[in-house]
Amino acid sequence: MSRQALDELKQQIPLLDYLQAHDWHPARRLSRGRLMGLCPLHADHNPSFLLDPGKDLFYCYGCGRGGDVIRFAELYHQVRFPQALWLLRQWRGSASLLQVVADLYRMHLHRHGEAVSYLNQRGLNAPELIEEMRIGYAPGNCLRRWLTQLGYPLESQRQAGLVTAAGYDAYVHRIVFPLEGNLYGRSLSPSAPPHRFLPGSKGGLYAWERIRRHPEVILVEGLFDYAAMRQAGFHNVTCSLGANLNARQFRQLCDGPQTVYLAFDADQNASGDRAAQSLACRLTEHGISARTVSLPEGHDPNSFFAQGGDAQQFQSLLEAAR
Repeated sequence: MSRQALDELKQQIPLLDYLQAHDWHPARRLSRGRLMGLCPLHADHNPSFLLDPGKDLFYCYGCGRGGDVIRFAELYHQVRFPQALWLLRQWRGSASLLQVVADLYRMHLHRHGEAVSYLNQRGLNAPELIEEMRIGYAPGNCLRRWLTQLGYPLESQRQAGLVTAAGYDAYVHRIVFPLEGNLYGRSLSPSAPPHRFLPGSKGGLYAWERIRRHPEVILVEGLFDYAAMRQAGFHNVTCSLGANLNARQFRQLCDGPQTVYLAFDADQNASGDRAAQSLACRLTEHGISARTVSLPEGHDPNSFFAQGGDAQQFQSLLEAAR
């Protein structure tokens, strides 16, 4: 990539816009338009991250790192220079494409009885929550044709991971949840891999902006767990899309709530419990009160509610958490 192309990319992605898209908020304003806030690159408790929007540069007085938007992407996503460029180009150009894809899949949801039946089977039946989470359905054999009609080149569809190398839809018979710069697809077929994401980062904690200032947060593994909790009336809940948090998700927990309840899956092989205990230790080291919720064996929050559990019973589990 030429120097001119790099400069054009940086002009198209102001550093402040990219930071704000990744949950950074200035704590105070300084002279000459500069901003100071918590550093998103390490567990920062006193604002040490200086941003100069006029120069599109940052510097952290805590960890000693600085640079432009490309350098920030390298450090934040923990990737090398070429991967950082790819992520920035994807962030710049994929938002509108993924919006179109999500809208198509939302339109298909109620046209396919098997998708609605699956949601009912998982206990997810509140129309307002389905709408809020923008849940859709990918039946397969429809996306490539639709995007091509709208003028999106086939190569762009392939690069985004929406279409396979052979030209087929990547998401087939899957309930689809739009994420920040990605799509999660849950297969209806037991013969297919259950989980699918587009290439790239899964992003931060789900719906974090809505609950980031809450003093107590409930963390669950999956989006169906999240939906079940919300439907049961628990609004201080977020989701990590798996038991292993990425660096950004861990920073969000360290910079947000005072107490985190870890309601991970009670797998028969105890993998969820081990992941919760490990995360609890890491959070405690950063001054966060972490409590592990003990679900009945073989259950996750989704199955707990889908099989008859109620909010009062789950509240008792929260109160018993250690």
